[in-house]
Amino acid sequence: MNQRILLSPPHIGPLEQGYVEEAFRTNWIAPLGPHVDRFEQELAERVGARGAVALSSGTAAIHLALRLLNVGPGDRVFVSSLTFVASVNPIRYEGAEPVFIDSDRETWNMSPQALARALEDGKRIGRLPKAVIVVHLYGQSADMDAILGLCDEYGIPVIEDAAESLGSTYRDRASGTLGQFGIYSFNGNKIITTSGGGMLVSDDLDALAKARHYATQAREAALHYEHTEIGYNYRLSNILAGVGRGQLALLGERVAARRAVFERYERAFSSCEGVRLMPEADYGRTNRWLTALTLDPEETGVRPAEVIGMLAEANIESRPVWKPMHLQPVFRNYAYYPHSEQESVGDRLFEQGLCLPSGSSLTEDEQNRVIDAVKESLQVKKRALA
Repeated sequence: MNQRILLSPPHIGPLEQGYVEEAFRTNWIAPLGPHVDRFEQELAERVGARGAVALSSGTAAIHLALRLLNVGPGDRVFVSSLTFVASVNPIRYEGAEPVFIDSDRETWNMSPQALARALEDGKRIGRLPKAVIVVHLYGQSADMDAILGLCDEYGIPVIEDAAESLGSTYRDRASGTLGQFGIYSFNGNKIITTSGGGMLVSDDLDALAKARHYATQAREAALHYEHTEIGYNYRLSNILAGVGRGQLALLGERVAARRAVFERYERAFSSCEGVRLMPEADYGRTNRWLTALTLDPEETGVRPAEVIGMLAEANIESRPVWKPMHLQPVFRNYAYYPHSEQESVGDRLFEQGLCLPSGSSLTEDEQNRVIDAVKESLQVKKRALA
């Protein structure tokens, strides 16, 4: 009854096991092989991109996208502030300077309003960004028409960090396929997983060929080991690609399951004052990778850290919403553009935000345990204040 409930555990089935057994049977266990080739092809077809490169992580994919855009020391890259640190670290790998852009209230994603001000300032001081990295938070696509329109106006390429949004759509197009490059993550907690891995997608096949070259230590086509550029050990193994192929085949089912989890939470908390779930924008369909909500401290009398603590006592894992990058000590010296002069949306979401168990294998009985524990934590606080 009190078995631990995890936030977003892997959900593995027999199809993946079959592909892995095939890799062992044929002795294709290196970071190349038929599963890698097929995984790239199948994912590109699934999202509607011309090509894809399977990599060791989503972080590696962002790094290669920046490298392909010739981002280097002295350059600036605008990036969503409300995200995981992996969206930003590759900017520093290349010696470039991140500039953080706040979220908007409606989508929790990059604020076109803040981006417009940042671009205007960049033009005024002669320091426009070399690229913009827009993150699709918790599975929901950012407002890409507005963001692409602004970036096109200034001639700035866009990288979509779709690590959390595989299976989501924006105006009937797959999240991650609207910018010049898109990236996906297959970390153990993502909607599909390869244990650890990622994918770079684009319609620019020449750029993807260059990415594949960089990802294999930039080895030249010579009998001996010849290198004219710096490269990386970023390719995905054939074994993990086999896991990915099995997972990808079930992506639609995984999205449906997570959306059902969200809908049950939505019904359960609809009568709870001060509890507001992350809204879904009318321009797309989110995969609901994680169910995220906010707790208004004035209405609920409770803060996320208190609920997280009470859930932990019930053997339930939960998390705060991402701490914005502009608040992180490692990035404290970089510029930040809030949604407006009066409001930093990311700060408020971090202060009030909570992520609940959302795995596609979560049973209704397990979810009821979570719901009961959350409601009890709200009541405990109210009784203490009474």
